[in-house]
Amino acid sequence: MRSSWLLLMVASLIGCATPAHYAWGQYEDLVYDSYAKPGATPPEKQVEKLEEDYQKARSTNKPVPPGWHAHLGYLYFQLGKSDQARQEFETEKATFPESAVFMDRLLAKFEKR
Repeated sequence: MRSSWLLLMVASLIGCATPAHYAWGQYEDLVYDSYAKPGATPPEKQVEKLEEDYQKARSTNKPVPPGWHAHLGYLYFQLGKSDQARQEFETEKATFPESAVFMDRLLAKFEKR
């Protein structure tokens, strides 16, 4: 009985020590700031930071988290870069199929233009 508790504790600690699956970079901070302090970080600066994070993620073979491409697409849209925005929404949809309904809705807005 005692050894099973010890095994459970060791397994729990190992589970907590595993590295993160996604390369989060500055994504969470940028999203938080965009809601908590609107306008504090201009879209151009956010795009720059996200693109830097993307290069770092690629160099470590880690994927970016869900919503990352959608947020970048939204920033591109704000900057008037519709083609890049569309590409990011398509990437989000392909990478995270659970986002398909929302991404399709955003992509449909491009068709109406």
